[in-house]
Amino acid sequence: MGNWTPPACWYEPESAADFRKHVEGEYDDIVNDSRQPSYAKSATGQFRDMYKDGKYKDYNLDKADEGNFWVSVQNPNRLDDPAAFTCSELPFWVENGDTPPVKNAVTPQVLAELAYNRLTLPDTKVTLAPKNVTKVNLPTWAWLDKATFKEVSVTAALDVAGLNISATTTAKPVSLKLEPGTADAETFPASGECQLNDDDSIGAPFAKGKAHETPPCGIKYLRSSGNGTYQLRATITWDVNWTGSGGAGGDLPDGTFGTTQDVTVQEIQSVNR
Repeated sequence: MGNWTPPACWYEPESAADFRKHVEGEYDDIVNDSRQPSYAKSATGQFRDMYKDGKYKDYNLDKADEGNFWVSVQNPNRLDDPAAFTCSELPFWVENGDTPPVKNAVTPQVLAELAYNRLTLPDTKVTLAPKNVTKVNLPTWAWLDKATFKEVSVTAALDVAGLNISATTTAKPVSLKLEPGTADAETFPASGECQLNDDDSIGAPFAKGKAHETPPCGIKYLRSSGNGTYQLRATITWDVNWTGSGGAGGDLPDGTFGTTQDVTVQEIQSVNR
């Protein structure tokens, strides 16, 4: 959403038993593959030796209840991003209750940032009345469909190796900005920024009998679009916040999304007698 992206990589815990299974499985796959070059087999063997017979003994299985290995994980949506390789620390052991000594160790906030990237928001197109074709000096009403434009939430959770944390990221539409596509127009309100109403709606639906009223959110074109159309741009701002395990929470950058709609503006025809 917006111009902000979640982390490209992070560190998360893995139990001693699962870590051993992954390392031994990868070692077997590589050393038994005739297509693998010798340097790859050698490097894999050295990596395995560190945890099996070197710095760690038998993957710390005798301490399995006392802590976990922390391993780097790449954001699956950013595997081609160089930043995904900045979590370059080799897997390391952390005692239960200790804080991992690395940046981007997974926390409720990291999960919230990942959930932020999974938010799916509705198309930005607003409802207009008159729809698509309006008249010079006739107010055009604009509003958002409350059934479509409502809060959207995504929850990310991690329950592994005794660590159970989660975060829910929520986006809520808070304003609609209208740009008529021509200087020959007026917006309602004058700023073009339609704020959230008390009932969480934006703007007001047009109803019969309101044709010449001033809409709370809308546009009045002062000149015909001729044989073409005006490009009305509507931009919705979404307020984003998160709540997580242990009472954590906070704000994330607002998301702003805009799109254009063709609007035809015609002269009002009069008949002279």
